Amino acid sequence: MKSRKIKKVIKNKPTLEGAGVHLNRVFGNNEAPLLDPFLLLDDFRSGNPAHYLKGFPWHPHRGIETITYMLGGSVEHGDSMGNKGLIGAGDVQWMTAGSGIIHQEMPKGDKAGYMGGFQLWANLPASHKMMHPRYRDVTSSQIPEVSPAPGVKIKIICGEVGGIKGPVHDIVTAPEYMDVTLSADAEFTHPAKPGHTVLAYIIDGRGYLDEEGDLLSSGELAWYGSGGKITVSATDQSVRFLLISGRPIGEPVAWYGPIVMNTQEELQLAFEEYDSGTFIKHK
Repeated sequence: MKSRKIKKVIKNKPTLEGAGVHLNRVFGNNEAPLLDPFLLLDDFRSGNPAHYLKGFPWHPHRGIETITYMLGGSVEHGDSMGNKGLIGAGDVQWMTAGSGIIHQEMPKGDKAGYMGGFQLWANLPASHKMMHPRYRDVTSSQIPEVSPAPGVKIKIICGEVGGIKGPVHDIVTAPEYMDVTLSADAEFTHPAKPGHTVLAYIIDGRGYLDEEGDLLSSGELAWYGSGGKITVSATDQSVRFLLISGRPIGEPVAWYGPIVMNTQEELQLAFEEYDSGTFIKHK
């Protein structure tokens, strides 16, 4: 099967979210129709506490999964199911909102004032939109790190490399989520699943993200076309990137704010239930 080529490059853009959190949006509502099953990716790295301390006060979600991966600092979580937790550097929070959850996420910096990480939104198919919500904290010690080739290090959050699987399983869109670092001049090849949407977002450095020699830098996302394996090569400096893939859902998307359904009627009902206090179906 032919290697995948980059179909589109997307550069992140600064935006404000929550109660005034400064972040860089990699993709969102405008690009989501192309990137099924993924809806949104935010890069929220900052060394200025004024840019993140106001956080994301109580708000609802329905119909999606939110995946938060921390590089530094921490995020304190609380939700309507009674879950409370603190995720720090290297940790992951994988939250399936399903039928509905109300939560808050309050970032905190490390001793130097740095706080950073990423939040990915993944859609759920109609058959799972109203599933029972679930919440998983995955600590950095639970995430395996492998080195399948010289100069290559991979943290496997979800997916499999060389028979080693990440700690997050049983996700309906069969996603992969990996943090990959290549040292200078190293090369990485990965057999992406046929038919799956495949994305690579550069965290730091620069590298060639396909065999055509497309050089991308920090803050840029590659969306790959159809095919099989992907090949990434570092330059004379190292490159670190997120590798994300998942099975497309292929259903209509009705999306407003933190709620994603299939029809406008379902979307309207969700907000009516939120206003009337009947939004939460499972506790």
